[in-house]
Amino acid sequence: MGIIKRGLFAGLKTTWALSKIIFPITLIVVILQYTPVLPWIIQFITPFMELIGLRGEAAIPLVLGNGLNLYAAIAGILSMDLSVKEVFILATMLSFSHNIFIETGVALRVGVKLWIVLVVRFGLAILSAIIINLVWRGGGEMAKYGVATATQHIPNGWGEIVYLGLQKATFGVLHLAVIVIPLMVIIQYLKEKNYLQKFSKAIGPFTKIIGLKPNASLTLVAGLITGLAIGAGVMIQAVKEDGVSKKDATIAFIFLVACHAVIEDTLIFIPLGIPILPLFLIRILTAFILTIIVAFIWNKAHQTKQEDVVTS
Repeated sequence: MGIIKRGLFAGLKTTWALSKIIFPITLIVVILQYTPVLPWIIQFITPFMELIGLRGEAAIPLVLGNGLNLYAAIAGILSMDLSVKEVFILATMLSFSHNIFIETGVALRVGVKLWIVLVVRFGLAILSAIIINLVWRGGGEMAKYGVATATQHIPNGWGEIVYLGLQKATFGVLHLAVIVIPLMVIIQYLKEKNYLQKFSKAIGPFTKIIGLKPNASLTLVAGLITGLAIGAGVMIQAVKEDGVSKKDATIAFIFLVACHAVIEDTLIFIPLGIPILPLFLIRILTAFILTIIVAFIWNKAHQTKQEDVVTS
């Protein structure tokens, strides 16, 4: 009973910490969606769309996906007539860069620097789009969507807009709580029964490949399966209780910003009529390669610094 109580307390504490980010940001972004701000942003980035093989109106799902979430982006895509190549480019970009305000907020809460999160997410999104546009010569046929677009009620007046924002923000926090609290109870149980140590040893070779210590393994698994916000919740506990270093926290999050919620975030693109296996492989391979490179450079720089201290 004591384990469950401690797990519930940890879950509530983590949910509260993350809800202070998720609630206000969701509310603000939903309200901005019904102001001139969203059209202004779309108009601003439209001239850059040709560089990544997209037409100007494709800016709409990109803005919706980054401002809100992948479901909003998919709704935007379903309202357009796009080629398979264009939809695949959008899906790849949005896989790397979506829900940017909330997920950047939770990354900052863990201690990852703002510029690292933004450079990695937007950098990967833009670079992947350029490469796909240059390399893939096919995909010119029109995409055949597997579902019909759901009609969304447009709020009438500021009262309904604010109400919709409060509704979505509250749902976001409740959705987080439903996942985080049971997860923290399970983690507390595994921790106190020493199963986590065994688990860390089992995936030690995996964490070693990407330059992490075993105590950061749980964060990777949680984020990889459930998402960046949940990974952040686990990481907050790990930094406090398991002694995860700032370096390992940053490297783990670099991996996760490139590849998180990998099953759900890949499967939801199925109705768009694009090949999802290449999308899945692109995310996994990019996360591995990027993290290995960053860890190598970081370790090399640290080693050089230590050698300079010794010689001086």
